[in-house]
Amino acid sequence: MNLYLVNYLLIASLFFPIKNSYGQNPSPDFKKGELIYRNSMASKEEVADWRMEGPGVTEFKDGWMHMFSPNEKYHHVFWCPKDFPGSFIAEWELQNQKIEAGLCIVFFSAKGSKGEDIFDPSFPVRDGTFSQYTKSNQFNNYHISYYANGRDNPGREISHLRKNKGFNLVQEIEPGIPVKSIEIHKITLIKDGPRIVMFVDNRKIIDWVDDGKKYGPVLQEGKIGFRQMQWTHFKYRAFKVWSLIK
Repeated sequence: MNLYLVNYLLIASLFFPIKNSYGQNPSPDFKKGELIYRNSMASKEEVADWRMEGPGVTEFKDGWMHMFSPNEKYHHVFWCPKDFPGSFIAEWELQNQKIEAGLCIVFFSAKGSKGEDIFDPSFPVRDGTFSQYTKSNQFNNYHISYYANGRDNPGREISHLRKNKGFNLVQEIEPGIPVKSIEIHKITLIKDGPRIVMFVDNRKIIDWVDDGKKYGPVLQEGKIGFRQMQWTHFKYRAFKVWSLIK
């Protein structure tokens, strides 16, 4: 790097400092309302009412929840038990523990196709198989893959937003978490009725408006769940959800 460029970057940093994303709302277009859910994810007791589907396990160390499948047995989904409104801001922090391969997804607005709870006892038992969540006749949801480095598709990196049922790909533009990153990242997921926005730290990776027509009505309230493919080992903490001020 030449001396002129070094000096330019130094001067620019004085006038336009890089801001740390932690504790900040990366988009001033959306304002947090009431804090409606908080979970440190720091201990077994904190997530005792969450529900694991598939052979995933959780372990706790130094204020973090580790999630993985022993011996990479199979995919898994860990559901928060609360139903969230159709508009919200959610945040959580996570860090990759195994950069060789993995894939992280968040499901949200998950609700029975007739308004049932997704844990309705009449529904078939789910075991982490993807089609049970994306092509189910029992319930609908949106999902975003924000870390994509699966052994079946290594180094994809580009984030996908899909609307289910139907596995409808509605946006793929920006990369999510870098596939080799071992940094702590903060995820911000915003749902403002039909508009869905996601940030990795301060970088926007998803921004899409559901027209409520092409793939059916806009999905509103429902549950949030974290899915990992079998090769994945991430650790999570500080999951919070706020209402959205209009």
